[in-house]
Parts: sequence; C-alpha cells; structure tokens
Amino acid sequence: MTAEGFLEGRRLQLARGVLLQCIMGGYPAARFYGSDDGDLALVAEPTQIHRLPWSDDPRALAICDADELTGESSNLSTRGQLKKVIARYAERGLAPVVATELEFFVFAPNTDPTQPFRPPVGLDGRREDGQSAFSISSNNGLRPFFNEVYKCMAALGLPRDTFMHEMGVSQFEINLLHGDPLLLADQTFLFKHLLKEVALKHGLTVVCMAKPLAHTPGSSMHIHQSIVEIASGKNVFSDAHGEPTAMFRHFIGGQQAGMADFTALFAPNVNSYQRLCHPYASPNNACWSHDNRAAGLRIPASSPVARRVENRLPGADANPYLAIAASLAAGLHGIEHELEPSEAIQGEFEVPDNLSLPCTLHAALERLKRSQLARELFGQEFIEGYIASKTMELTSFFDEITPWERRVLAAQA
Repeated sequence: MTAEGFLEGRRLQLARGVLLQCIMGGYPAARFYGSDDGDLALVAEPTQIHRLPWSDDPRALAICDADELTGESSNLSTRGQLKKVIARYAERGLAPVVATELEFFVFAPNTDPTQPFRPPVGLDGRREDGQSAFSISSNNGLRPFFNEVYKCMAALGLPRDTFMHEMGVSQFEINLLHGDPLLLADQTFLFKHLLKEVALKHGLTVVCMAKPLAHTPGSSMHIHQSIVEIASGKNVFSDAHGEPTAMFRHFIGGQQAGMADFTALFAPNVNSYQRLCHPYASPNNACWSHDNRAAGLRIPASSPVARRVENRLPGADANPYLAIAASLAAGLHGIEHELEPSEAIQGEFEVPDNLSLPCTLHAALERLKRSQLARELFGQEFIEGYIASKTMELTSFFDEITPWERRVLAAQA
C-alpha cells in the first residue's frame, strides 16, 4: 500500500483463505477457512516496520499479525500460533528463549529447473568444488554479495552471531543471537527475505530448500531453546548447584512426545525428507543426547546458565513461526504433564522404534491427522487446514514423473 495510506492508519484486509494458499498457488476447499472466505485484518507490528536497504526506490516492509475483524488473532496465522504458545508460558511465570541457526546455498541463476543447481562463478573466475567447508577464505569469490548482506542486516537491526561456510558446495550458515521467540521468528523470516533480494541484485540465487543438491548435506534450521523465570531471569533448566532440573527433563520428555506428531510442521515439503533420509547431522529421530549430532534433540556443551535443548529436526524450508511454536509447545506439554524422557544416548546407536520419525511427507501428514496432541495445542481449524494445503502440494508432486523414473525405469520389462 502507499506510504500515505499506511501512515493514515488505513486498514489492510486480506481474504482468510490466503493463509492456507499452497506453494503452487491454489487453495484447499473453502470449508477449511470458512465458506464465505471473509476478510482478515493485517495489523502491523510497530517494532517490525523496516525501510528496505537493498531497494533503490524508497520501500518499506511491515510484518503483520493476521487478526479476525472482531479483533482476536486468526487461528490460521502461524505468527498468532507462536504468540499463543508464548502467552501460555507467561501464565506460568516463564519465558522461553530461542536462537535459530539457518543454513542456505548460494547458486548461479537456474533458468532450467530440470538441470541441477550450480555454484556461482566467483571473482577468481572459478566455481567452488566443495573443498571450502569452514574455510576463512571460502566466500572471497562472493565477497560483494556478503558485504551487502552484512550491511542490510545492520540496517534492519538484525544482530548476527557467527557466519560460516558449511559442508555443502556453496553452502553457508548464520547463527542469530538468542532472544524472545517471536523476535527470533521475525528475524529469521526477514533474513531469508533479505538473502533472496540481495542475491538477485548480484545475479545470484539463494536457495533455502532442505536438500537442493544430491550427495551433499542438506540445510537445517536448528532451534536452540531454554526457559527463564520472568521474575528472576534465571534459566530454569539448571538448579542452584548447576545441575539439570526436573523441568529440564520434562521439557525434553515433551519434545520427544511431540516430534513424530509434529514432523510435518518441522519438515513441511516433499524435499524435506531428502535431507532426513541421509541422516548425517540431520537426524530423523526423537532421541536425545549430550553433544551428539546424531540425536534429534542435542544438549550442546555449555555452562549451566546456558543449558538448552537444540531441536535438530527442522529444515531451512520450515516456517520459522510454526517450527518454533511447535517445538516450544511440545516442551511446555512435557512440563505441564511432567513427562520423563528416555535415557540419553551417546556414540553410535540404533534408533528405537518408538523414537523413530516419519520419513516421507505422506507418512508425516498421516501421523498429524491422527494426532490429538496437535489439535489440543494448535486447534482443529489450523491442523485440518494445514493438512489440506499440504495434501494438495503432495498430490501435485505425484502428478509429475521425475527424471530418475524416466532414466532408470523406462527400460525395465
């Protein structure tokens, strides 16, 4: 909308069904969002109105809540769902603290989607060949791009902790500083938008698919989680002697109880499971461990004040609001019901059947359909609408025949 209209406080309205629009552009049946498909109000968050520094023309972006015209948050809004989870913690005098680690690939433009992605040509005239993991000079060929990314992050008030080259070809990772979950979800969303916009200016393509390249590690969005008392600011996962508390155990127990039911929320696309079926550092299990990257729930080595639980299941393609909401809701469920976790695992291990997770989008959606826990925590309307939208996407995928099928199966009897 125009700047004048925004500053005058003109209300921007949006059809309810848009919140369930699938990634191909279509919509599920109207019964999932109200047969009238009435309007929602988009209400700008005052702290999340940003002048876009990469735009030559004056442009701004406002992150909005999607509210019903009666004033309450829409059940279909993922940002609204996260706010509800945070409020439930606050009712107990608690505040969750999270940080996200986001991985992504930087590629040359890919005008033919039947062809694989390729690394860009760097300033040295060469394409990266996969030997630059964790190298301090690995992104020199992309220095102009990253310099503008850093400047734009500063302009948008996005503090960054560490930035590094990851294991994949032209794959990178950013660690955002820990803080309020809603703020971190906003920052993660803004950062992904920033990456893609700045990449276009530099003739590049940023891809946040979970698994864009075969035989290469996928991209995750790990979520680090702790809880503090609102009154004291103390981390409730550690006691006065620096030892783990019962609340710490119960939080892990809740995470384990919800991970299989919520896999479709953490891994929302067909491609998500390409990452999870090659599980090195991308564990598709609900095991927990002290500093073992093969576990879906990892307790990083830290001081007692920083004791936290890292959920390693979400991919870079996950909705940050929904993934954080689902993870925190599962942990709070464990606290409220005093759930005990399994025994911690270390070293190489076999995943018990009760801690294995769905390994395809179809299986994950079937698990979500059967989940009473998901309906209790997110409401019937949201879960059924989410499943309907994702089922459309899965059906669209099955409507196509892949190059592998033509290459391998065509000659079979």
